[in-house]
Amino acid sequence: MHASRILGVDFTSAPRPRKPITIASGALHAGRLRVSAVDEARSFAEFDAVLAQPGPWIGGFDFPFGLPGELLATLGWPHAPQGGMTGWARMVRHLEAMPRAEMVAAFRAWCDARPAGAKFAHRATDLRAGSSPSMKWVNPPVSFMLQAGAPRLLAAGVTVPGLQTGDPQRIALEAYPGMLARAVVGRASYKSDARAGATLERESARRAIVHAITRGLPLGLPVELPAALRDACIDDASGDRLDAVLCAAQAAWAWQRRDQGFGLPDRIDPVEGWILTAPHAPVPGTRADAAGR
Repeated sequence: MHASRILGVDFTSAPRPRKPITIASGALHAGRLRVSAVDEARSFAEFDAVLAQPGPWIGGFDFPFGLPGELLATLGWPHAPQGGMTGWARMVRHLEAMPRAEMVAAFRAWCDARPAGAKFAHRATDLRAGSSPSMKWVNPPVSFMLQAGAPRLLAAGVTVPGLQTGDPQRIALEAYPGMLARAVVGRASYKSDARAGATLERESARRAIVHAITRGLPLGLPVELPAALRDACIDDASGDRLDAVLCAAQAAWAWQRRDQGFGLPDRIDPVEGWILTAPHAPVPGTRADAAGR
């Protein structure tokens, strides 16, 4: 397969004109990612049409693909292969059919029964990447993104390495732009959807991130941006355009490692998934470290 297109997707669980799904697209040339455009999908129908586009393409998608195995087992939700379906597909279809309020009630009950400081269940990859637990329903509600996004990947018939075999010409991988941003600006905030959040400090942070990725940091993969797109990534206070570009950079990094499993660990929990470019080594002092995951 020759990856003629690299995609980066900044996702939202409720796309609309004022908050669309943002999609960066480009191609690899001589070890550099050339981003040619950043487009918008203002509805799920438009997003589904993007997923249905013939390959070859590989995309990094900014939403969680799975839930912690511990959580699924405790709740008694489907998570093991059965009847020719993968455990991931069974979990995704279960979530798709579940009313959001019912899902939140189950997660809330889990958290209420847990001690302070250990309320949420974590995927192994969340601990490595420093991302929000995929079961979280507030600040940010990433479980809503999982419930809205994963069924669309399944329905589109794409390949999700480690989770689901589909069309080998269309490859979807979980991305997390915040991890790359932190490698450049630390914990400094670089985006906000609130109008009051459009501060000079955040603009400066976005500028630093854009400058870093054009020099190849932190992935060793230079990103080329047309001048107008570079300025748009800096000017967009929501960070959506920049996040889409960062997701595309992660997808390009994975394509460079396609012969090594796209840079993913040799073993991935088949219902949890893995975030691109997240370290493989366990985080010291965590449950995953103790279990040797």
